[in-house]
Amino acid sequence: MKPTVSIIVPIYNVEKYLGRCLDSLLSQNLKNIEIIAVNDGSTDLSLKILKEYSIKDSRIKVVNKSNGGVSSARNKGIQLASGEFIGFVDPDDWVEPEMYEDMVNHAKNEKVDIVMCAYMREFASHSKMKNFELPNKVIYEGEEVRTNVMRRLIGPLDNEIANPELLDAWGTVWSKLYRSEIIKNHGIRFVDLKNIGTNEDTLFNIETSYFAKSFLFLNNPYYHYWKENSSSVTSGYKPNLMNQWFYLFTYIENFLNEKNMDKTYFSALNNRICLNTLGLGLNTISHDNQSSIFNKIKKIQTFLKNKRIKHSFKQLELSKFPIVWRVFYFCAKARFAAGFYLMLICINTLRKVIK
Repeated sequence: MKPTVSIIVPIYNVEKYLGRCLDSLLSQNLKNIEIIAVNDGSTDLSLKILKEYSIKDSRIKVVNKSNGGVSSARNKGIQLASGEFIGFVDPDDWVEPEMYEDMVNHAKNEKVDIVMCAYMREFASHSKMKNFELPNKVIYEGEEVRTNVMRRLIGPLDNEIANPELLDAWGTVWSKLYRSEIIKNHGIRFVDLKNIGTNEDTLFNIETSYFAKSFLFLNNPYYHYWKENSSSVTSGYKPNLMNQWFYLFTYIENFLNEKNMDKTYFSALNNRICLNTLGLGLNTISHDNQSSIFNKIKKIQTFLKNKRIKHSFKQLELSKFPIVWRVFYFCAKARFAAGFYLMLICINTLRKVIK
């Protein structure tokens, strides 16, 4: 029998967390699922654990491949998925038992192409729900999907820019359920992180939301996002991040041009580029970056003087920001690298305290 949902799990050296993840998937209220576990060249006991689980439950399909990164692992899973719907779960995370049953029921009953749920951020000592400040259920149909979801993924407009730390809250793939035909009929795949550095989820969702005719948001935190995995691909210093992000911005810009999107989408992209100086800055001051303070400030100065970034800042409306962010992005707009660096240190310290 054809599975209702194909759940794709990309796996690389997560022996410590893998059992927790698989147990949560095997405990789903929805039983008609397949779990496509793609071992991406793990060097720890991950593959052994997968094989043991697959013997106990035939719904786990183990795929073993050489290391190619999370995008290639997910793409392999898409290729093999046979379910009516596709979901993604990261191997250090876990989900509530009712997650896929509830999301599938909404997708079928209300005939929507993509369903998204809220999520919990899990730390070693506490949990914190991601606040989307939306009703319990929101449905977008037709052009609303592009204006309310796709455009939001590309970048913020107007009052949305007041919360730059929430820029990519909508971009995650693991909080969503997709009709398989949306992905397969349009050949949508993940872009290699070697090219774009981060945000492979956001790119994937920009494309799926362009083609989706309907989108449903459920304000229920079914997904648990584990924030304490220091080996995650989102941690550490990325020396080529600036060049990778310019590849990312160009990729989005080319997609918008190809689809003849109106100027609001390009304005949103300009705002994303401005707000992403926060990410570039935090990457530069990363503990894993062994450069001197002088060289870190020099690198900050280099990207603040970049022609594309300067162009984007010409259009950024600073008055939309709360006072702290207004000062921070004023430093970026004025290319005041030393002030930008000092504010980054404060922001980074504050993030650790409130985490």
